[in-house]
Amino acid sequence: MRMRISELLTGKLEHRRCTVSGWVRSLRASREVAFIVLNDGSNQSGIQVVAGRELDNFDAICRINTGAALRVEGTLLPSPAAGQAWELVAASIQIVGTADESYPLQKKRHSFEYLRSIAHLRPRTNTFGAVFRLRSRLAQAIHRFFAEKNFLYVHTPIITASDCEGAGELFRVTTLDAAAPPMISGQADFNQDFFGQPTGLTVSGQLEGELFALAFSDIYTFGPTFRAENSNTARHASEFWMIEPEMAFADLADDADLAEEFIRYLCRFALEECAEDMAFFDKQIEKGLLERIRGVAEAGFARMDYSEAIDRLQKSNVTFTYPVEWGLDLQTEHERYLSEQVVGGPVFILNYPRDIKAFYMRRNEDGRTVAAMDLLVPKVGEIIGGSQREERLDVLESRMTELGIAREPLWWYLDSRRWGSCPHAGFGLGFERLVMYLSGMDNIRDVIPFPRTPRHAEF
Repeated sequence: MRMRISELLTGKLEHRRCTVSGWVRSLRASREVAFIVLNDGSNQSGIQVVAGRELDNFDAICRINTGAALRVEGTLLPSPAAGQAWELVAASIQIVGTADESYPLQKKRHSFEYLRSIAHLRPRTNTFGAVFRLRSRLAQAIHRFFAEKNFLYVHTPIITASDCEGAGELFRVTTLDAAAPPMISGQADFNQDFFGQPTGLTVSGQLEGELFALAFSDIYTFGPTFRAENSNTARHASEFWMIEPEMAFADLADDADLAEEFIRYLCRFALEECAEDMAFFDKQIEKGLLERIRGVAEAGFARMDYSEAIDRLQKSNVTFTYPVEWGLDLQTEHERYLSEQVVGGPVFILNYPRDIKAFYMRRNEDGRTVAAMDLLVPKVGEIIGGSQREERLDVLESRMTELGIAREPLWWYLDSRRWGSCPHAGFGLGFERLVMYLSGMDNIRDVIPFPRTPRHAEF
């Protein structure tokens, strides 16, 4: 029976006959013995296979290339070589799949930009093996966190007729003939489309999540979201995943409490449960990463009103690229200064000006601000954004009218404020931003298996 290499390296099967399968990372051969580093993706280092001339196919084994797939049966023994605790002394090796000299991962180091062009192969490298193991474990940890708190997991729609953010950056979903759509009054007649109205890929599951929170109290969504924004920055992708909890009978303080507990949990999980890969990131990607993540896991999360944040920035005597003025949104340089220089750790910025925030955020009593929050952390700035939702029907309708948002398409959302409305709050965390933060990777394209960005959807 095939075993994972990570299981062998625990040493529990010492002197036992074991079978592993994987791909060749390197091979050194002499006339009498060959040393093969085999990796099956279950850990960072793989395992060294020792193949002696007594094997029937020894000469063929010595001719295999990096990237070939092997099945090895052998005995697990302590390794006399430095740098590794165990090795597998082969009794038989089956060449399952060959790889010729054109295999593009022959060199030990390639640029991340080059590896993006071969995204179908980059998971076999050390860096991306670590990234995607971390990503997988974090996804499991997210579900575990909310399950332990008895949150209901909701699958919100991917195809939607509503634009949660109001930015109009949806990918259109249609069955109409793109070359010759039916027209009415000079525009495409979506009454003849599959859904009978304009639809697109969702930018957020929040609005639908709110409806479930008003029935189950505490819920979360975790799924793909899309944004047709022509942005080529290192922090934006057209397809990404979002974690969005919603809590009924909760205010902004409750929202911040949950966000703080959530981030602490994930930082500790990464440090404790992904130790080998986190050590790799600390050594190869960002020096001091472990100290940074440990600092967040153990820090007190400060809370600061937006107005105070603006005042601190204006009095800093720092020349920022973007202006600092009450009523303007904070830019990454401002967020990093607040978390790194003013607080020296994580900080929630609370109560933003209403004119720069979405229609669904609860208006504060001062009439100028809304009960919104952003969690800022060192190195990246904002990592979580959330708010208390506007539960008062008259205030919500007034705000929609003020912003020119049509009520009819959101009749179902307004209904939730008619029957049993209550204070409720939630936040959103971009999963790729989280993986970037915990791994030290600088580009969102390097933490998602097959990145979707403008003019790139080839895999």
